Amino acid sequence: MDVNKLFSLEGKVALVTGAAYGIGFAIAEGLAAAGAKIAFNCRGEKHMEEALKAYAEKGIDARGYFADVTKEDEVIKLVADIERDLGPVDILVNNAGIIKRIPMLEMDVADFRQVIDIDLVSPYIVAKAVIPGMIKKGHGKIINICSMMSELGRETVSAYAAAKGGLKMLTRNICSEYGEYNIQCNGIGPGYIATPQTAPLREKQPDGSRHPFDQFIIAKTPAGRWGEAEDLMGPALFLASDASNFVNGHILYVDGGILAYIGKQP
Repeated sequence: MDVNKLFSLEGKVALVTGAAYGIGFAIAEGLAAAGAKIAFNCRGEKHMEEALKAYAEKGIDARGYFADVTKEDEVIKLVADIERDLGPVDILVNNAGIIKRIPMLEMDVADFRQVIDIDLVSPYIVAKAVIPGMIKKGHGKIINICSMMSELGRETVSAYAAAKGGLKMLTRNICSEYGEYNIQCNGIGPGYIATPQTAPLREKQPDGSRHPFDQFIIAKTPAGRWGEAEDLMGPALFLASDASNFVNGHILYVDGGILAYIGKQP
């Protein structure tokens, strides 16, 4: 068996939503290094310009498309445009997402619905749009970016935890419905990753000490550090490649060991 071929994505078309920066960008970079042709979406011109520049600096010929993944008509056009320019989507990474850290009793219903819409409904919309093409080709890989909050709760993240828990079950249900068509749908559950989104939680205090939340995460993580976006490249490549052809409906937690650890005794 040629192991290198097993992990090769040569000629494959990968759509990574929300891949202008952060986790999505790192995953797209990893897939491109394995040979995949990269497509991503943005909603704003500024993010698109910055993303295309960043991809070019990495030597990646990524295609950017304007699309709001919460709107089905825009997603249908997005997938059609990718098929026209690059070919049918072989790999979908549902990465686009937001978090709003607001105590439940203080959170407006509109804010709760927005998180659900972006973090749960949009993966459904995009998966629905690409699955017919995958069925036609006889293969497909769908990777949903879940979270440790697919398993755990925490103060201020009721909407996010509800959405990611739902995404975990959507992942398993896509596996259940479409596994017979050689479509593998799995999830990645990142732990706490050092991204622009989490930067405020890692800011040094005026006295030079760690942010209290930063201290909390380091103490709860056996690895003793925050994850880097690059830590998700390998797991994403595995789930996107032929190496995972009999792995389906699985959530791969990339969390430095948090979910395995009860914490030190005081």
